[in-house]
Amino acid sequence: MLITYIRTILLYLILILVVRLMGKRQIGEMEPSEFVVTMLIANLAAIPMQDSGIPLLTGLIPILTVLGVELLLAVLSVQFITFRRILCGKPVILIENGTILQKNLQRTKLTLDELTELLRQKDVLELKAVKYAILETNGQISVFPYAAYAPAPAKDAGIAVEDPYLPITVVSNGKLLKENLPLLRQKPDWLASQLKQRNCRVEDIYLLTVDERGKTVFIKKDDAS
Repeated sequence: MLITYIRTILLYLILILVVRLMGKRQIGEMEPSEFVVTMLIANLAAIPMQDSGIPLLTGLIPILTVLGVELLLAVLSVQFITFRRILCGKPVILIENGTILQKNLQRTKLTLDELTELLRQKDVLELKAVKYAILETNGQISVFPYAAYAPAPAKDAGIAVEDPYLPITVVSNGKLLKENLPLLRQKPDWLASQLKQRNCRVEDIYLLTVDERGKTVFIKKDDAS
Protein backbone atom coordinates (compact mmCIF):
# COMPACT_ATOMS: atom_id res chain seq x y z
CA MET A 1 0.00 0.00 0.00
CA LEU A 2 2.83 2.39 0.84
CA ILE A 3 4.43 1.76 -2.55
CA THR A 4 1.15 2.66 -4.25
CA TYR A 5 1.02 5.96 -2.37
CA ILE A 6 4.60 6.79 -3.30
CA ARG A 7 4.05 5.90 -6.98
CA THR A 8 0.91 8.03 -7.11
CA ILE A 9 2.65 11.03 -5.57
CA LEU A 10 5.62 10.71 -7.94
CA LEU A 11 3.38 10.46 -10.99
CA TYR A 12 1.34 13.43 -9.78
CA LEU A 13 4.48 15.56 -9.44
CA ILE A 14 5.72 14.43 -12.84
CA LEU A 15 2.38 15.35 -14.43
CA ILE A 16 2.60 18.84 -12.93
CA LEU A 17 6.12 19.20 -14.35
CA VAL A 18 4.95 17.99 -17.77
CA VAL A 19 2.06 20.48 -17.86
CA ARG A 20 4.40 23.29 -16.79
CA LEU A 21 6.81 22.39 -19.59
CA MET A 22 3.96 22.46 -22.09
CA GLY A 23 3.16 26.06 -21.19
CA LYS A 24 0.68 28.04 -19.10
CA ARG A 25 -2.43 27.90 -21.27
CA GLN A 26 -5.67 27.09 -19.54
CA ILE A 27 -7.82 24.21 -20.80
CA GLY A 28 -10.22 26.55 -22.57
CA GLU A 29 -7.35 28.23 -24.43
CA MET A 30 -5.54 25.10 -25.64
CA GLU A 31 -5.01 24.30 -29.28
CA PRO A 32 -6.58 20.96 -30.32
CA SER A 33 -3.22 19.20 -30.36
CA GLU A 34 -2.38 20.44 -26.85
CA PHE A 35 -5.73 19.27 -25.50
CA VAL A 36 -5.20 15.81 -27.04
CA VAL A 37 -1.71 15.58 -25.53
CA THR A 38 -3.00 16.60 -22.10
CA MET A 39 -5.74 13.95 -22.16
CA LEU A 40 -3.32 11.32 -23.46
CA ILE A 41 -0.75 12.01 -20.77
CA ALA A 42 -3.44 11.85 -18.07
CA ASN A 43 -4.57 8.44 -19.34
CA LEU A 44 -1.00 7.15 -19.59
CA ALA A 45 -0.35 8.20 -15.98
CA ALA A 46 -3.53 6.48 -14.78
CA ILE A 47 -2.27 3.04 -15.86
CA PRO A 48 0.81 2.79 -13.57
CA MET A 49 -1.18 4.49 -10.80
CA GLN A 50 -3.80 1.75 -10.82
CA ASP A 51 -1.53 -1.22 -11.53
CA SER A 52 1.40 -1.44 -9.12
CA GLY A 53 2.67 -4.45 -11.08
CA ILE A 54 3.78 -2.16 -13.91
CA PRO A 55 7.31 -0.79 -13.32
CA LEU A 56 7.24 2.94 -12.75
CA LEU A 57 9.82 3.54 -15.45
CA THR A 58 7.66 1.66 -17.96
CA GLY A 59 4.83 4.07 -17.17
CA LEU A 60 7.06 7.13 -17.42
CA ILE A 61 8.57 6.35 -20.83
CA PRO A 62 5.32 6.89 -22.81
CA ILE A 63 4.60 10.11 -20.88
CA LEU A 64 8.07 11.52 -21.56
CA THR A 65 7.85 10.40 -25.19
CA VAL A 66 4.56 12.22 -25.71
CA LEU A 67 6.01 15.29 -23.99
CA GLY A 68 9.07 15.20 -26.26
CA VAL A 69 6.92 14.98 -29.37
CA GLU A 70 4.71 17.85 -28.15
CA LEU A 71 7.73 20.08 -27.50
CA LEU A 72 9.14 19.22 -30.93
CA LEU A 73 5.84 20.06 -32.59
CA ALA A 74 5.73 23.35 -30.68
CA VAL A 75 9.18 24.30 -32.03
CA LEU A 76 8.17 23.35 -35.58
CA SER A 77 4.96 25.36 -35.24
CA VAL A 78 6.97 28.45 -34.30
CA GLN A 79 9.44 28.01 -37.15
CA PHE A 80 7.09 27.03 -39.99
CA ILE A 81 3.78 28.77 -40.68
CA THR A 82 2.50 26.02 -42.98
CA PHE A 83 3.13 23.36 -40.34
CA ARG A 84 1.40 25.50 -37.71
CA ARG A 85 -1.67 25.85 -39.91
CA ILE A 86 -1.81 22.10 -40.50
CA LEU A 87 -1.46 21.34 -36.80
CA CYS A 88 -3.57 24.12 -35.30
CA GLY A 89 -5.76 25.26 -38.18
CA LYS A 90 -6.57 28.85 -39.13
CA PRO A 91 -8.97 31.43 -37.71
CA VAL A 92 -12.34 31.36 -39.44
CA ILE A 93 -14.47 34.44 -40.10
CA LEU A 94 -18.04 33.77 -38.99
CA ILE A 95 -19.50 37.26 -39.46
CA GLU A 96 -18.19 39.72 -42.06
CA ASN A 97 -19.57 43.21 -42.48
CA GLY A 98 -22.58 42.25 -40.41
CA THR A 99 -23.39 39.18 -42.52
CA ILE A 100 -23.25 35.64 -41.14
CA LEU A 101 -21.11 33.45 -43.39
CA GLN A 102 -23.27 30.35 -43.33
CA LYS A 103 -20.74 28.12 -45.13
CA ASN A 104 -18.07 28.95 -42.56
CA LEU A 105 -20.54 28.30 -39.79
CA GLN A 106 -21.27 24.86 -41.23
CA ARG A 107 -17.57 24.16 -41.79
CA THR A 108 -16.78 24.84 -38.13
CA LYS A 109 -19.75 22.72 -36.98
CA LEU A 110 -21.26 25.68 -35.12
CA THR A 111 -24.99 26.20 -34.86
CA LEU A 112 -26.71 29.58 -34.76
CA ASP A 113 -27.55 28.98 -31.11
CA GLU A 114 -23.88 28.39 -30.31
CA LEU A 115 -22.88 31.50 -32.25
CA THR A 116 -25.35 33.71 -30.40
CA GLU A 117 -24.20 32.15 -27.12
CA LEU A 118 -20.59 33.05 -27.90
CA LEU A 119 -21.67 36.58 -28.78
CA ARG A 120 -23.58 36.94 -25.52
CA GLN A 121 -20.42 35.94 -23.66
CA LYS A 122 -18.87 39.00 -25.29
CA ASP A 123 -21.80 41.16 -24.12
CA VAL A 124 -23.24 41.37 -27.66
CA LEU A 125 -27.00 40.89 -27.93
CA GLU A 126 -27.67 42.10 -31.48
CA LEU A 127 -26.18 40.44 -34.56
CA LYS A 128 -26.48 43.69 -36.51
CA ALA A 129 -24.02 45.29 -34.07
CA VAL A 130 -21.22 42.95 -35.15
CA LYS A 131 -18.96 43.90 -38.05
CA TYR A 132 -16.59 40.94 -37.68
CA ALA A 133 -16.70 37.78 -35.59
CA ILE A 134 -13.74 35.43 -35.88
CA LEU A 135 -13.44 31.92 -34.48
CA GLU A 136 -9.85 31.59 -33.25
CA THR A 137 -7.85 28.36 -33.35
CA ASN A 138 -8.27 27.84 -29.60
CA GLY A 139 -12.06 27.84 -29.87
CA GLN A 140 -12.53 31.37 -28.55
CA ILE A 141 -14.38 33.99 -30.57
CA SER A 142 -13.13 37.51 -31.27
CA VAL A 143 -15.86 40.11 -31.81
CA PHE A 144 -15.43 43.53 -33.43
CA PRO A 145 -18.60 45.65 -33.30
CA TYR A 146 -19.45 48.55 -35.57
CA ALA A 147 -18.15 51.89 -34.30
CA ALA A 148 -21.67 53.01 -33.42
CA TYR A 149 -22.04 50.05 -31.04
CA ALA A 150 -18.52 50.08 -29.62
CA PRO A 151 -17.85 51.76 -26.27
CA ALA A 152 -16.05 55.06 -26.71
CA PRO A 153 -12.50 55.18 -25.34
CA ALA A 154 -11.75 57.83 -22.74
CA LYS A 155 -9.72 59.95 -25.17
CA ASP A 156 -12.68 60.20 -27.59
CA ALA A 157 -15.11 60.96 -24.78
CA GLY A 158 -12.85 63.75 -23.52
CA ILE A 159 -12.42 62.13 -20.12
CA ALA A 160 -9.10 62.35 -18.32
CA VAL A 161 -8.22 59.02 -16.76
CA GLU A 162 -5.10 57.75 -15.06
CA ASP A 163 -3.01 54.94 -16.46
CA PRO A 164 -3.16 51.73 -14.44
CA TYR A 165 -0.27 50.83 -12.20
CA LEU A 166 0.77 47.31 -11.32
CA PRO A 167 0.46 46.62 -7.58
CA ILE A 168 3.33 44.75 -5.97
CA THR A 169 2.41 42.26 -3.27
CA VAL A 170 4.51 42.78 -0.15
CA VAL A 171 2.67 40.53 2.32
CA SER A 172 0.35 37.65 1.46
CA ASN A 173 -1.51 35.75 4.16
CA GLY A 174 0.98 36.70 6.85
CA LYS A 175 4.05 35.90 4.74
CA LEU A 176 6.56 38.57 3.72
CA LEU A 177 7.51 38.25 0.03
CA LYS A 178 11.13 39.29 0.32
CA GLU A 179 11.78 38.83 -3.41
CA ASN A 180 9.36 41.70 -4.12
CA LEU A 181 10.95 44.20 -1.77
CA PRO A 182 13.62 45.33 -4.29
CA LEU A 183 10.80 46.21 -6.71
CA LEU A 184 9.32 48.78 -4.34
CA ARG A 185 10.07 52.42 -5.06
CA GLN A 186 9.97 53.20 -1.38
CA LYS A 187 12.45 53.98 1.33
CA PRO A 188 14.10 51.00 3.06
CA ASP A 189 12.12 51.62 6.24
CA TRP A 190 8.77 51.84 4.39
CA LEU A 191 7.50 48.46 5.59
CA ALA A 192 8.47 49.14 9.19
CA SER A 193 6.64 52.47 9.11
CA GLN A 194 3.54 50.80 7.65
CA LEU A 195 3.52 48.21 10.42
CA LYS A 196 4.06 50.84 13.10
CA GLN A 197 1.34 53.06 11.66
CA ARG A 198 -1.17 50.23 11.77
CA ASN A 199 0.13 48.76 15.04
CA CYS A 200 0.44 45.22 13.69
CA ARG A 201 2.93 42.55 12.72
CA VAL A 202 3.54 40.93 9.36
CA GLU A 203 1.77 37.81 10.66
CA ASP A 204 -1.40 39.89 11.22
CA ILE A 205 -1.64 41.04 7.59
CA TYR A 206 -3.77 39.16 5.07
CA LEU A 207 -2.72 41.32 2.09
CA LEU A 208 -0.45 44.32 1.65
CA THR A 209 0.27 45.76 -1.80
CA VAL A 210 1.74 49.00 -3.10
CA ASP A 211 1.95 50.40 -6.63
CA GLU A 212 4.32 52.84 -8.31
CA ARG A 213 2.28 55.82 -7.10
CA GLY A 214 2.62 54.64 -3.53
CA LYS A 215 -1.06 53.67 -3.29
CA THR A 216 -1.34 51.00 -0.61
CA VAL A 217 -3.92 48.28 -0.14
CA PHE A 218 -3.96 46.88 3.38
CA ILE A 219 -6.20 44.04 4.57
CA LYS A 220 -5.86 42.64 8.07
CA LYS A 221 -6.57 39.02 8.94
CA ASP A 222 -10.02 38.43 10.39
CA ASP A 223 -8.59 36.62 13.38
CA ALA A 224 -5.83 39.16 14.04
CA SER A 225 -6.19 40.91 17.35
